[in-house]
Amino acid sequence: MKYQSTNELRRSFLEFFRDRGHTIVACASLVPIDDPTLLWINSGVATLKPYFSGQEVPPNPRLASSQKSIRTNDIDNVGRTARHHTLFEMLGNFSIGEYFKVEAIRWAWEYLTTVVGFAPSSLWITVHPDDEEAFDIWTKQVGIPQERVVKLADNFWDIGPGPCGPNSEIYYDRGSAYACPSLQCLPGCDCERYLEIWNLVFSQFNHNEDNTYTPLPKKNIDTGMGLERLASVVQDVPTNYGTDLFMPYIRHVENLSGQSYAQAEHKMAMNIIADHVRAVVMAISDGAAPSNEGRGYVIRRLLRRAVRFGQTLGLREPFLCDIVPLVASVMGEPFPELDSKVPYISRVVRLEEERFLETLEDGTALFMSIAKAVQNSASGKLITGEQAFKLYDTFGFPLELTEELALEQGLSVDRAGFTEAMKLQRERARAARGEQGGDFGKTNLFPELAPVKFVGHSSEVASGTVLGLLQGDSAVSVLRPGEQGAVLLDSTPFYAESGGQVGDHGFITFPGGRFKVGSTVKYYGEQSLHVGELVEGTLAVGQIVASTVTTDRRTALRRAHTATHLLQAALRSVLGSHVQQAGSLVEPDRLRFDFSHLSALTQQEMQAVEEHINANILADLSVLGAEMPLSAAKEKGATALFGEKYGETVRVVEIGAVSLELCGGTHLERSAGIGLCIVLGESGIGAGLRRVEAVTGLLAYKLVQERSSLLVELAEALKTTPDEALKRVDALLEQCKEAEREAARLHAKLSALEANEFIENATLVSGIRVIARKVHANDMEMLRLTADAVKNKLPSGVIVLGAVHEGKVSLVSVVSDDLPVRGLHAGNLIREVAKLTGGSGGGKPTMAQAGGKMPSALESALQAVPDLVKAQLKM
Repeated sequence: MKYQSTNELRRSFLEFFRDRGHTIVACASLVPIDDPTLLWINSGVATLKPYFSGQEVPPNPRLASSQKSIRTNDIDNVGRTARHHTLFEMLGNFSIGEYFKVEAIRWAWEYLTTVVGFAPSSLWITVHPDDEEAFDIWTKQVGIPQERVVKLADNFWDIGPGPCGPNSEIYYDRGSAYACPSLQCLPGCDCERYLEIWNLVFSQFNHNEDNTYTPLPKKNIDTGMGLERLASVVQDVPTNYGTDLFMPYIRHVENLSGQSYAQAEHKMAMNIIADHVRAVVMAISDGAAPSNEGRGYVIRRLLRRAVRFGQTLGLREPFLCDIVPLVASVMGEPFPELDSKVPYISRVVRLEEERFLETLEDGTALFMSIAKAVQNSASGKLITGEQAFKLYDTFGFPLELTEELALEQGLSVDRAGFTEAMKLQRERARAARGEQGGDFGKTNLFPELAPVKFVGHSSEVASGTVLGLLQGDSAVSVLRPGEQGAVLLDSTPFYAESGGQVGDHGFITFPGGRFKVGSTVKYYGEQSLHVGELVEGTLAVGQIVASTVTTDRRTALRRAHTATHLLQAALRSVLGSHVQQAGSLVEPDRLRFDFSHLSALTQQEMQAVEEHINANILADLSVLGAEMPLSAAKEKGATALFGEKYGETVRVVEIGAVSLELCGGTHLERSAGIGLCIVLGESGIGAGLRRVEAVTGLLAYKLVQERSSLLVELAEALKTTPDEALKRVDALLEQCKEAEREAARLHAKLSALEANEFIENATLVSGIRVIARKVHANDMEMLRLTADAVKNKLPSGVIVLGAVHEGKVSLVSVVSDDLPVRGLHAGNLIREVAKLTGGSGGGKPTMAQAGGKMPSALESALQAVPDLVKAQLKM
């Protein structure tokens, strides 16, 4: 069998099945776009669920793919075993109701023996004991000797209710050198001799809710072959890490660390680094970002685990970020988009490394002290949840990292206790923010109601029937004047708060009565609560009512929401395609947009974003909203919000050729209706997350008016025109700087005079001149300048100066270069002086500074300096 690269294997697999009538499915993003059940795409078939479930019609019943996937359920084994990985590529061919076992088996055999070049005698087969059909195909049609077809009871693919069926696996026999002592060593054994290459799943039954099985009317084929495993055999290396997919990273780490992969004690660390950096780069490329939640937590956990193992190799500085370009090179053929994303991914990785390295040493020291205390305790085995949470909360140690460290020390971690500590912290945070639960109970009191019909996209007025009334957590039959409550309708123009847009206000009227709606919120997903107060009349269940949305407020919301879509388009245009929405708030003529981006926006970037938005406002673009199947929206390329669950039918909002998003909110009909959008500013809200705030319409116009008026007032105060105001301010600033320079010159002269007097009156301590004086200084910089002036005239000695400004004490100490050898240390000295003034500080042996809180104690503290110097001296 000749050597083939992984790129050659991938190409040959896809070409083989293309030649047999399969459509090649493009590799999907690792981040599921429309499957809320998955954190990551974890297999080839995961991207084809809609086809197998019958929700969508495939372009061809024969499909094939090479799909990148992430699984972290076995992360503790990654690097320790020969085959476990977090990121892997799954080669697969699929039939949706067309060919079945004969073709799947014959093609798998043909590819492995004729294309890849496996010797037929090196391959073994497993089947389910009851799958006589597969057994006969292998033995009678393919010609495998019966003794090399092993029947295993585990060969049945079943993950609960839904399609399932027997499976057949193809194993490669690596030879007796890898065998275990057992005489029963066959495929399915845990030893390294038989390596599973390909799994063919024959989906022919339906697992019913009552745990019975019935034949499927249309049978499917789902196969999977790990590219990394295949490559390890073809490239004749003992583990997957020896293939061309991993060795470039391992060689790089060898060069960086000066350690050898051949040394057993370093092999695991290098395996882990090579595996994790691949996964991190591919995940970030697909739009994920490090965080403390969800898939972002997985990225952070992988990065920090790799950094920790880098430390065992002596790598104390960020190094993973330098491997990013290498990953882009190795993976460049199937994923050419990586190349343009290298700068961004490298910055993300470096930032995460730097943050973790800042706390890793202290965190590891704390862990070791905890571990030692636990080992010396009566139980001696369990690290408490509170201790693990402190490592997480203070030093950024993911729970799994603490568990791994604990395992190395023969300890375990109280996971339940950690979860409880995390829960308590979140509850404290919610209490601090003043958050409260809803006022309408935790139980759906109207489970029988059909979903409300929302007509607000086309009208702000609608008639409807009252289906239910709520007061607090109780259903009532009537509301009376002055009572507060919530109304449920069968049809409404009121938009219920969701997708970042706040709910509508307005009135629900009926003969002789009026209910004022102060907010509209969703009720168990399908219904809307119109929350407010009955102003007059008596409102009863079953009553016919008219609902009217407050038009001006709705229009302002439309302006802000349409502008939010233009803002996202502008950010992606100016900053790059890595920008992903992380949250939003749409209020009347005001908006807030959270998104993934590493660094603060520059003034130039902010200006470019604002110009981009307003150019599209002036272009008067059409804003079209249409409902369509989710599959059609995906084909159009509509942007979806990560983590948002979408139904089979979605609403797509299209603004010219600029923006295309899944969105259920209310919008204008044309972009010019926004009038004006002004970006107020941006800020960081977390690692890799930024927030932009803006105003539109009337609020934007009022802001322009206010700024214009302020400029006129400023110009009048400066006795100039608005056009010349900036020049006038620049001139005044220059005058101020010149005044500051003159003050500094005068202070230097005064300091020189003071220096002479200080030196003349210095105290001698064991032959050392000690100066401890209170001086006038407005800030620490001025105090340091004074100390420097004294130092320049004092060849050898100790200087401690103190000043009081705005009720606080500032302290500086200087020790000449010849004195640290005698035991004097400026940092230690100033720390003791600061304590006497109720403060703290420290620094280097020859220069240090500190602060204090007790101005009244400064004089006595300075008087203590000679004694403190004497205590430090090595007599």
